[in-house]
Amino acid sequence: MSPLLACARHARWLLVAGLVAGVALPGAASVVRPWLPELVALMLFLAALRIGPRRALGALHELRETAAVTLVWQLVLPLTALTIVATLGGLGTPAALAAILMLAAPPLAGSPNLTMLVGADPAPALRLLVLGTAALPLTVVPVLWGLPALGDAPAVTAAVLRLLTTIVLAAGLAFALRLTVLKQPSERALSQIDGLSALTMTVMVLGLMAAVGPAMTERPVALLGWLALACLANLGPQMVVARLLRGRMPNARVPALAITAGNRNIALFLVALPPQTTEALLLFIGCYQVPMYLTPLLMTRFYRARA
Repeated sequence: MSPLLACARHARWLLVAGLVAGVALPGAASVVRPWLPELVALMLFLAALRIGPRRALGALHELRETAAVTLVWQLVLPLTALTIVATLGGLGTPAALAAILMLAAPPLAGSPNLTMLVGADPAPALRLLVLGTAALPLTVVPVLWGLPALGDAPAVTAAVLRLLTTIVLAAGLAFALRLTVLKQPSERALSQIDGLSALTMTVMVLGLMAAVGPAMTERPVALLGWLALACLANLGPQMVVARLLRGRMPNARVPALAITAGNRNIALFLVALPPQTTEALLLFIGCYQVPMYLTPLLMTRFYRARA
């Protein structure tokens, strides 16, 4: 068996190993962190290469569904959370800021890869990723108005445009390859792409867990609190969405929608944060990797039971 096929076969445990290494080897973060943008682009490229342009685009009614889900995920949910938190008087807390920003963010660049790892169709996740990122400059504005601690909107918009450019270039290159070189890839080739995707995600987590290791010794109680919030913010929406959508749409599309509901690209907003809130959000992002990378291990049986 080739190394990539082995990575594909044991992908869920490979992600767990990446989490452990991210905490146990904090020095690796300094090596991986400068390459995170390139790793995100590679992960998106591999997801698009695995899916192909025809499945990614989908039928017209699926595109309408994608637009409706995007508005709910990135506009309705964060504004609802913002209203509830503001009513309770907790809008200025770091936990509220982290949770609302998570809900306002587009799906994680690796959400199609996570969907593949639970054995489901990743095409809806890729459509939500592309459309959600494209719509973010519009959907995020009302949320930013309610969160003055974030800073100004132009910085966030610039980051969104950079991310959107990355998505267009990575997906465009992958689709060009599928239309020319890989018109009909074999099952072995697809499995090798899956293995490379799992390996890429494993390397990425080394750079994303940088704040967790020091917090284990310096602020263990605070770390547990942030970890609990991250698990609730990630796994909670997945379970709720999967239960709500069961029987209301084809079961094959439910895992992708549920995974994108709980796995968001919150790190995008770091460019707009004032220095006093950066530290807390970095710790949340580090803790957020735990349920994210454990999603294939924890949720595969959950999704298959509802298929």
